[in-house]
Amino acid sequence: MEISQKVENGIVFLAFNGRLDGSSATEAEQAVKSILEGENNRLLFDFAKLEYLSSAGLRVVLGAAKEIKRRDGKFVLCALNAYVKEVFEVSGFGAIIPITDSVEAGIKEVS
Repeated sequence: MEISQKVENGIVFLAFNGRLDGSSATEAEQAVKSILEGENNRLLFDFAKLEYLSSAGLRVVLGAAKEIKRRDGKFVLCALNAYVKEVFEVSGFGAIIPITDSVEAGIKEVS
């Protein structure tokens, strides 16, 4: 799993590449935690290159969403493939976490 990060216009972008599962969830959690140590309250997860998401990965996403909500911020997931989107729909998280089809739409969501 690779996670790349950038900040633009006050939005923190995290792009995930590979599998977010039990073996990579700790790394992802640490990346999110380090971002949230600051004053950041607008977070965009780019899942365009995320191949697989397990329950451990869902916990990482839910933890980030809860922390951003606590800060009265905005959080969005972008560009999910069919499998990852289905995981969010089946788990019910798709109803509580905004999901957009593209990064561009995600930027509008958190702006």
